[in-house]
Amino acid sequence: MSAIVVTGTDTEIGKTVFSAGLTAALNATYWKPVQSGQEEETDSQIVARLSGRPVLPEGYLLQLPASPHLSAEAEGVEIDPATLDLPKVDGVLVAEGAGGLMVPLNCEILYLDLFTRWGAPVILCARTQLGTINHTLLSLLALRGAGCDVVGVVFIGEAEEAVEKTICQFGKVAHLGRLPMINGLAPDTLASAFAKHIELNTIKKAINQ
Repeated sequence: MSAIVVTGTDTEIGKTVFSAGLTAALNATYWKPVQSGQEEETDSQIVARLSGRPVLPEGYLLQLPASPHLSAEAEGVEIDPATLDLPKVDGVLVAEGAGGLMVPLNCEILYLDLFTRWGAPVILCARTQLGTINHTLLSLLALRGAGCDVVGVVFIGEAEEAVEKTICQFGKVAHLGRLPMINGLAPDTLASAFAKHIELNTIKKAINQ
């Protein structure tokens, strides 16, 4: 089995849509370790709808849309990272984190700690809005400081070439493409945008190393 982790610089930046496109492009299986909030579709439901690929049950499915440790506390649950080993699947597993790297799973463990333990290559998603240079460079610093293998950065949103170039230069990181906002988001439009804009070969090489 091969696995790749998708994380982001922040919440609500489009990494679930990117994860759906990646899952479809790799003919992979998707897994969300912890889902916090079930107001509309869960991330797993979004990925299943947009990718048409298998989706594993979440390790923890929580009601409150908040940091996982707070959602769990509200339900009288404690998230045990020992139960969140990467599931074994046939082919490739795409595992998506929640929010950013420093999101707590409980009062002692961050998502970054979980990614470090897994040892799988990591793709960092960053939106192309104001503030992304700082957030992205800090996230890269944290990932590398923890010993994670960073495949590169995927940008999401309108083109900001100078910003994207600055991040890749200072962060010494590969530019994996930019996924634009997609009007009429559906499996076919996502697949088309993904094939056009994302450096899939670089991602495949990182998985197969």
